[in-house]
Amino acid sequence: MIRILYAILTYLLLPVYGLYWLFRGFVNRAYWDRFQQRFGMGFPTIEGGSFWLHAVSVGEVQASIPLVRTLARRFPEWPLLITTVTPTGAARVRAVFGDTVHHCYIPFETPNAVRNFFDAAKPKLALIMETEIWPNLYHECGKRQIPLVLVSARISPKSVDSYRKLLPLFRETLSHGIIIAAQSEADADRFRSLGARPERTRVTGNIKFDIEVPHDLAASGRDFRDRFLGTRPVWVAASTHHKEEEQVLEAHRLVVKQVPDALLILVPRHPERFDAVRQLMERQDIEFVSRTSEQPVVATCRVFLGDTMGELALFYAASDVAFVGGTLVPVGGHNLLEPAALGLPVVAGPHLFNTQDIADMFVDIGALVRVADAEQLAVAVARLLQDEQTAKRLGNLGRDIVVRNRGALDRLLHLLEPLIAAVR
Repeated sequence: MIRILYAILTYLLLPVYGLYWLFRGFVNRAYWDRFQQRFGMGFPTIEGGSFWLHAVSVGEVQASIPLVRTLARRFPEWPLLITTVTPTGAARVRAVFGDTVHHCYIPFETPNAVRNFFDAAKPKLALIMETEIWPNLYHECGKRQIPLVLVSARISPKSVDSYRKLLPLFRETLSHGIIIAAQSEADADRFRSLGARPERTRVTGNIKFDIEVPHDLAASGRDFRDRFLGTRPVWVAASTHHKEEEQVLEAHRLVVKQVPDALLILVPRHPERFDAVRQLMERQDIEFVSRTSEQPVVATCRVFLGDTMGELALFYAASDVAFVGGTLVPVGGHNLLEPAALGLPVVAGPHLFNTQDIADMFVDIGALVRVADAEQLAVAVARLLQDEQTAKRLGNLGRDIVVRNRGALDRLLHLLEPLIAAVR
């Protein structure tokens, strides 16, 4: 009964979702890309079936790269379909995989749209990255006997409380033979508390630790720095959000008082906010250069605006210190492992609930500098820019965490092999 009520609710909310996406398109036209797919139309038809992986946005796509490449290498006969929610995620799929995979947007959760998606994609195996719980999608997998695996699955303690309010719905959703490959034992326990079957809930770890660092990335970072940034001390504020850029810019103003030639690379999380950040700096009379201008910084320039997609790794490789955004505002934080894998000292704010387990690993061994506000951020960044020995020590500690925790991908593939053998 609860599922029927949920299905009715999805139809009632469909106009709201549609209007929301439509209005977002006035700010960022990419939200109108293949708009019909949101309503269950215009999907690519994949004859013979596919392996389907769902990754909400950029972070999940980035984390899935080693898995997708391994599946393509081991099972070349199976087409790979990647779905995303956001256009930034779609852009990342295109940038990384080109036309070697299929891509479409996941439809809104109405039963009819979901059925149309399954009819077109014909998935033989479904892989959902992290914490995406879609009752109608999961129910359709169960009806069609499609193996469904939650990859690097996690639920924050805060989210569990929200899910429990709809416990009958989520208990049914999680009981359709789903295999949960949890990031940690704590995550596994939270899924079990919501109704996941204990025998199908495994701890495989976080495949984000299996991050692939291109062999030439360090050299590319040095070249980029030589061409555009010069010899100045550089720190990067990555994946920042609304009301966070103001704090970062204030911190940089304070950093410059201690390190006069310091340069900030500021990279907003969402491309639709690039213009807003430009306007913010113009209002504050901050001299800056944007990546899209292709101009090198001059001596009086204080900020380099990263207003492109898919170049964050390059900006990390060109920097001395990394601040990870979404942490000075209650977003929950983004990927700490990308800068750590490059040996950068990592700084973050207090809001790390989306990546709490990884953050705890960093904090436990002193590999993460946590700050509460712009003033503390400035102190931390200035110290790390001036103290090369401390910066190197913290960077090495973070890189060691990445190296020690690799292997989740192998454990996941071991879990997937009998499922794949059954559908081949």
